[in-house]
Amino acid sequence: MDAVLFDMDGLLVDSEKVWFEVETEVMARLGGDWGPQDQEHLVGGSMPATVAYMLKVSGSPADPADVAAWMLEGMIGRLSGGVELMPGAAELLAAVRRAGLPAALVTSSSRKIADACLQSIGRHHFDQVVTCDDVERTKPDPEPYLTAARLLGADPARCVALEDSPNGVTAATAAGCRVVAVPSVLPIPHAPGRLVVGSLREVGVELLRALSEGDAEALPEARSFDP
Repeated sequence: MDAVLFDMDGLLVDSEKVWFEVETEVMARLGGDWGPQDQEHLVGGSMPATVAYMLKVSGSPADPADVAAWMLEGMIGRLSGGVELMPGAAELLAAVRRAGLPAALVTSSSRKIADACLQSIGRHHFDQVVTCDDVERTKPDPEPYLTAARLLGADPARCVALEDSPNGVTAATAAGCRVVAVPSVLPIPHAPGRLVVGSLREVGVELLRALSEGDAEALPEARSFDP
């Protein structure tokens, strides 16, 4: 295994509920309503996609740049007070660092949002950080994961990516990575080269190595995969 690549929102930090709060506030400002079904359309997506969807649903003539600014202001305001890590996230990050494995954060959020979250996660856990500001195409395009692998000097096929959303899983798979999926808002089905678990508490370095090497026998029996 060359490296471990981590998503951020919904995987390492419990920020999906924060996104929902901010989206609800901004949508009200646009004169529309926001519900769980709207968030489902956008989980794992980018800010431009979110803004475009909100303007379409609300029918508001607001400037997309203004809406994006409102979203960013709301997120930074909340995240600056700290974020809650997902169960098992701190332990897994520490284990990957102790094992000496290169690691990268690969997120569809902006650099400013990532920096705010990293104050709680710990920047020292990552050798590289790739945000939507660093690529032309965000998830589900593979560019973010390909960029992270390149910056780490790693072969994507020898990397394991950890994701919580279908968009993120699609991006990592298209990049050639093995994937550990920890579904948050939306379900993620089993598939070849993919391990689906209920929590990061179920994931350790040896399991990541087994997934990378295609060792199905070393993986949890109920969640084994076809290499």
